[in-house]
Amino acid sequence: LDRLSGPARAAGRTTGVPAELILAQAALETGWGRHEIATAEGRNSHNLFGIKAGSGWQGATTEVTTHEYLNGRRTKVTDSFRVYDSFEAAFTDYARLIGDNPRYARVTTAPSAEQAARELQAGGYATDPAYADKLIAVMNTLGPTAPRADESLVFFSY
Repeated sequence: LDRLSGPARAAGRTTGVPAELILAQAALETGWGRHEIATAEGRNSHNLFGIKAGSGWQGATTEVTTHEYLNGRRTKVTDSFRVYDSFEAAFTDYARLIGDNPRYARVTTAPSAEQAARELQAGGYATDPAYADKLIAVMNTLGPTAPRADESLVFFSY
């Protein structure tokens, strides 16, 4: 997580999303870095946030078998995910996705990281009904040394 703290702070400053929530998402979505999405060629996709490649995505993609909650049941599905050239590019895209999408507006204005996690789930970021609780648990694991949005330094802009 050390190498991701700077970009997380920058994304937090850009979006208003607490940096500790951004790091928690990266940790949760990748199993603490042990299960990063790989491309068909075996390269790292740098997709730390499990961001899918919808019809508007113009970049590279990779097909991944994952789990979604459909009608309340955990179901195995294959879906297309975004591929980035670097972790910094992933953070930039995450900032754009959260900052520009009206369904996440309440995430960026939440009074706490915990409430932001709940708003992220309410906005439909993930289908897992326990997603916010899992993010909060990860944030609690990160503890007081996790970067806070008010400690942000700008490393990139979009």
